[in-house]
Amino acid sequence: MAWLHAVYFLDQNHGWIAGSNGTLLSTADGGVTWNKNSLGIKDTLTDVYFADSTEGWLLAQRDVFKLKVNERASYLLHTNDGGNTWLRIFLSTPDVNTRFTHLLFSDPQHGWVFGETGALFATTDGGAHWLPQQSASKHLLLGGAFANNTHGLIVGAGATIMQSDDGVSWRLGATGKDEHDRFNAVAIAGPFMWAAGNEGRIVASTNGGRSWIRQRSNVDADLSDIKFIDGREGWAVGAQGTLLHTNDGGLHWRTEPVRGSLGLERLFIVDRNHLWAVGFGGTILKFGETNAPQLRQ
Repeated sequence: MAWLHAVYFLDQNHGWIAGSNGTLLSTADGGVTWNKNSLGIKDTLTDVYFADSTEGWLLAQRDVFKLKVNERASYLLHTNDGGNTWLRIFLSTPDVNTRFTHLLFSDPQHGWVFGETGALFATTDGGAHWLPQQSASKHLLLGGAFANNTHGLIVGAGATIMQSDDGVSWRLGATGKDEHDRFNAVAIAGPFMWAAGNEGRIVASTNGGRSWIRQRSNVDADLSDIKFIDGREGWAVGAQGTLLHTNDGGLHWRTEPVRGSLGLERLFIVDRNHLWAVGFGGTILKFGETNAPQLRQ
């Protein structure tokens, strides 16, 4: 019944899911069976990434009510033996209470981690060193996506959409939207970009982020993640078991039926026939073109 926050697959068979109370699940058979990995911690795991079967990363957040004086609120966990042992890595921020919300890699060498007050760190050597980057926003940063090692987007509260063309320097995009907009996730497919957030908000760009237009999601539930397979087919998930699908780049979004109404938090697309979503109450959802959504708890 853990709140599952992140899912990552290397291929159709090998995947990991991370969540609350130190929950880390792994599968080697495409999700037919899941094994619970013991990390010996009760902190919340908000992100998971594996470069291969041995090299992996987790982002952890401590319980705010159990923090000791000068104890950092967030930290990274790294394994090079497939998860048998994990090393804690603490990033130096001016405020020890700064929480990191999201960890992503564009390849095994290039990664970013970001969160509160615009805090942003990056690695170009597979995590051997994490260096602070100059953020273009002081808002809470919540989601990101990279087309390659240099071109990326990071989104967050205050209608924040930050863009980079070199993976190092960041500028604010002109969304023209209300600052009460909160973008939780972003997707990139060639020159096409989408950001999803609170109250069903989805905005899209067809020119590499130079301008953005609002799309009609036809839902008012908060959207927590969005992913696109190409410039036309995409998916979004959110509160109340919301699962959205488009085949025309978001000109039309339709709601896909899901049994139950537990919130969905994160998506991962292996290919058109192997898509995953995880969320509240231990929810694991597998779906694709060849089968209807299947809910596992």
